[in-house]
Amino acid sequence: MMARAWAVVPAAGSGRRMGAATAKQYLPLRGRPLLAHSLAPLLSCSRIDAVVLVIAAGDRRWQEAVSPGPRILTAPGGVERCHSVLSGLEALADRAAEDDWVLVHDAARPCLSSADLESLFAEIGNDPVGGLLALPLADTLKQADDEHRVVGTVPREKLWRALTPQMFRYGLLRRALADAVEAGEPVTDEAAAMERAGHRPALVAGSGANLKVTTPEDLALADAVLRSREEK
Repeated sequence: MMARAWAVVPAAGSGRRMGAATAKQYLPLRGRPLLAHSLAPLLSCSRIDAVVLVIAAGDRRWQEAVSPGPRILTAPGGVERCHSVLSGLEALADRAAEDDWVLVHDAARPCLSSADLESLFAEIGNDPVGGLLALPLADTLKQADDEHRVVGTVPREKLWRALTPQMFRYGLLRRALADAVEAGEPVTDEAAAMERAGHRPALVAGSGANLKVTTPEDLALADAVLRSREEK
């Protein structure tokens, strides 16, 4: 029998690069806050017992994105993503078993498909460590100097772009992130923490539509993706 699964969604950031007065997870997208779209596939997945939403102190706007209920837990955000995710994991301490799964998903990825989520469970559901959705790089990569001049071309073979959710065993991920934070190494994703701990996360091919909204242009792309799904 497959272990239970939980989700953690760090949503305490301000989204400074969007250049908007509103934190990007609350920007309107198809008539709803962006965060609502990011949470929807997780809450629709019967495999996931509960979602921990990690929010900034005093934030009440999350209730515009999702109604409070038994499957929604909250935890306080931290300085960096890794601190927020660790806070979310600690909120599960009395609920999750060591071998349970935790799926960490970006609050600013509103286009996760149920098919990609099912692929993650299907391909690594019996893995001792876990892995992440990722996309093999298709573009030619250039290495630049301080003056933004090309100094070389980087081979793209075996290079992947990390997406989310990233799905790992609860106990392993909690220890790996705690060790990284204690060492003063603010890892930028959960896979990096697992790599630092000596693990080798599995890569599961995901969809390029699972984009992260960072700029206004990304928001327009996300709108187009969601609109196309509504029209099918």
